[in-house]
Amino acid sequence: MRHLFIVFYFFLMSSQVKLFAQLAKPSSGQIVRIEKFNSKYVPARNVDVWLPDNYTASKKYAVLYMHDGQMLFDSSITWNKQEWGVDETLTQLMQQKKIRDCIVVGIWNGGKSRHPEYFPQKPFEALSKEDQKLVYNAYRSGGQSIFSGLPISSDKYLKFLVEELKPFIDKTYSTLMDPSNTFVAGSSMGGLISLYALCEYPNVFGGAACLSTHWPGLLSMENNPVPAVFFSYLKKNLPSPKQHQIYFDHGTETLDSMYASLQIQVDAIMKEKKYRPSHWMSRSWPGQDHSEKSWKSRLNIPVTFLLKQ
Repeated sequence: MRHLFIVFYFFLMSSQVKLFAQLAKPSSGQIVRIEKFNSKYVPARNVDVWLPDNYTASKKYAVLYMHDGQMLFDSSITWNKQEWGVDETLTQLMQQKKIRDCIVVGIWNGGKSRHPEYFPQKPFEALSKEDQKLVYNAYRSGGQSIFSGLPISSDKYLKFLVEELKPFIDKTYSTLMDPSNTFVAGSSMGGLISLYALCEYPNVFGGAACLSTHWPGLLSMENNPVPAVFFSYLKKNLPSPKQHQIYFDHGTETLDSMYASLQIQVDAIMKEKKYRPSHWMSRSWPGQDHSEKSWKSRLNIPVTFLLKQ
């Protein structure tokens, strides 16, 4: 049953780009859509920029970049009728003066290119050729791989984010451009690419929120070589704990039930790298599953951790 859920979830996430293109209607603030943002690195995709109530060019705002941008603001237009509730959560936290003023850049996933773009490339390249084939063949349903024959392209995805999208956002909106005000967040594979972004571009991003991080990389832990290369990469590439913040969490149900033992190993690496509670948080959420509903219920924790006043 759990396996069926996993396959169903991953295949819908990788095909949702075709399902809707309506503009999300936030309950607070406003959303500005950048239609089919063009890139020399990755296929064009929509980007939704959320501006809080009373946004003004006379002040500067921190920026939170979030993956799977389709799922952030409006459950009426998502494939599973769930959302992160980003606008409600951030509005409340700003009104309560718990976080600094910020905008959110919701980057739509590329549909079929989602997994190739979100799977950390350097760990993948550290796998043997045989194990690389295992990764490509892992997400199969009806004979078709979720990678759709596309090569891993997360390095190009990050170049799009850092070299094309961020400069556009900083030019168009009134932003604080330094790493201490630039953050990245996502869940599942989006958690992996958020952490990878922080490690690859520590001079661009000051923090990452990784919810329900998909450490297995595959759909099963049986003879799975992927976590080991992720852990090896982190040991070599985690940025300085003095200038960076990292949030991890996981639930205990559905796909999240695979994560606890792997997160323990990641937490051990964080301790080895001298991360302290002021710069690192790792939480477990008993009873919560792998869904936007669960991530919405606890989004205030990582947002406050990264963006606290």
